[in-house]
Amino acid sequence: MSFRVTILGATSAIPTKSKAPTAQIISSEQSSYLVDCGEGTQIQMRKYGVKMQRLEAIFISHMHGDHYFGLVGLLNSMSLLGREKTLKIFAPPLLQNIIELQFKAAKTKPKFKIEFRNLTFDQHIKIFEDNKIEVYTIPLDHRIPCNGFLFREKPLPLKIKKEKITQYAIPIEKIKAIKAGSDYQTENGKIIPNASLTIKPTAPHQYAFCSDTLYNEDIIPIIQNSELLYHEATFTNSEAQRASDTYHSTAAQAAAIAHKASVKKLILGHYSARYKNTDQHLSEAASIFENTHCARQGDVFITE
Repeated sequence: MSFRVTILGATSAIPTKSKAPTAQIISSEQSSYLVDCGEGTQIQMRKYGVKMQRLEAIFISHMHGDHYFGLVGLLNSMSLLGREKTLKIFAPPLLQNIIELQFKAAKTKPKFKIEFRNLTFDQHIKIFEDNKIEVYTIPLDHRIPCNGFLFREKPLPLKIKKEKITQYAIPIEKIKAIKAGSDYQTENGKIIPNASLTIKPTAPHQYAFCSDTLYNEDIIPIIQNSELLYHEATFTNSEAQRASDTYHSTAAQAAAIAHKASVKKLILGHYSARYKNTDQHLSEAASIFENTHCARQGDVFITE
């Protein structure tokens, strides 16, 4: 099982006719999850064929508007379109009050249940899991409390060698225990080590989303060896001081994190509106970490 990351928006602060603020869809088989919800996210979802009613959960990194201003509109549309399934929203504590106030002012009540889960910002902890994936917080260093999110596939069981089932006449009811790591004892009492019966599965897929942050090496152990890393790159080197002053990162700093964390692929995003294109972002980052890509709305990245 792999993760499919669809970029709905990758600019910062001010949306334009051609650029939408931060929002991403992470898909896994038939389930999908929304990370951040900048203004116009529901329009971007329609544009790129994302089915909003399939959302299992929404994760909001922090309370700057370019990361959540699209949420109340999205929730309202989901209700109008007949959603009934409960939706979980993982977000800073203030967001629940904001959303509920907007619905109260409009004398509107969603037709589906919304479960708000308040986030903390100083710990790397698991906040969500289903039968396939786990989601963890990545504490970041921004002007206000901010998290990134680590999406990790649950470890797969060992694979049993089919020829060993025949060789040792292994009953069906014993296979589950063997896949969980147990040795097997034959009818005559011989112990067959698990290592000779099974094959290790592929490593779990992993995607790390790092929202607004200063350069922060504390996140490296958390995101280590991720197949995909999205890291904000609001500025280029010419604006390094401004990046520091506003608690953002440069493209080169994002690349340095990717290199030190031994990730496979780096995706840059959250560009300042001052840049007409991202050529300089890509040039500066690729000189440090070659496998770098600049996110564009509509881009799709897949863990592999």
